[in-house]
Parts: sequence; structure tokens; C-alpha cells
Amino acid sequence: MILVRQEVGDVLRDLRQQKGRTLRQVASRASVALGYLSEVERGQKEASSEIIASVAEALDVPISTIMHEAAERISVLEGLQTFPDVVPDELVASVEPELSLR
Repeated sequence: MILVRQEVGDVLRDLRQQKGRTLRQVASRASVALGYLSEVERGQKEASSEIIASVAEALDVPISTIMHEAAERISVLEGLQTFPDVVPDELVASVEPELSLR
């Protein structure tokens, strides 16, 4: 069985290690208990969207990077050859005005 929490945890751990940060540093910066973040990284606890957002900020990565990487890993586990990388036109249209202001 594929567990989303396991893949999200693996992505968080990989990103943290790529950034050269310790579990303690990220937990402190994200205001998350060290033991809880450890359990999230090991796929033992399901991370809420708020926890993922806090950890993403602590790692200086967008939440979309975390979710995209987890989705790619899941697609590989499901045996999909390619990961559909399509953003619905409605979503693009809804955020395009905001993007043009930046």
C-alpha cells in the first residue's frame, strides 16, 4: 500500500538533508516539536497542511515543491511512466492577474 505520509516524509527529509540542516534546526525554525517532525519524516505521523507549510518555510522551499515531489514519487510507485504536469486552465486564469503584478 502506498502511503502519502511516507512519501511526504521522505521528501521533507531529503530536502532538509540537501539543505544541510539538522532535524533540530528545522524543527526549531518551523516551531514544530523535534520528536513530531522526526515521526513525520519517518512516515509515522500524518503532517497537516499547516505543519507542511511551516517546514517548507523553514527549508526555504515552496509548498508546491514538496507536494510535486511527493506526487512524482507516488506516480513512480504506482508504475506510471510519466507524471501529468498540467495545470488546469481555470487555475491559471484565476492567478494570472496576481502573477502579472509581481
